[in-house]
Amino acid sequence: MPGEPEPDATVITPYRDGPLVIRGPVRLVDQDGREIEVDRRTIALCRCGRSRMRPFCDGTHKLTRFSAPSGAEDRSVPTPRPAS
Repeated sequence: MPGEPEPDATVITPYRDGPLVIRGPVRLVDQDGREIEVDRRTIALCRCGRSRMRPFCDGTHKLTRFSAPSGAEDRSVPTPRPAS
């Protein structure tokens, strides 16, 4: 059926105000090419930068009020700057 991933396809889902959830086969490496062990078919990668298990999510985003959309951000709308 159109739009459905192939059975072995990897799917990455950015969760609103949460991690990137990756389902399917994946090889994860650091910037130097060293493999990061992944022992499951579904992993969550941190987007807030505050996890104590980086690059994996540990749920800290809930405590820090991390905010990010699930979909692509509309870059045509200026980002409001905090008042100084």
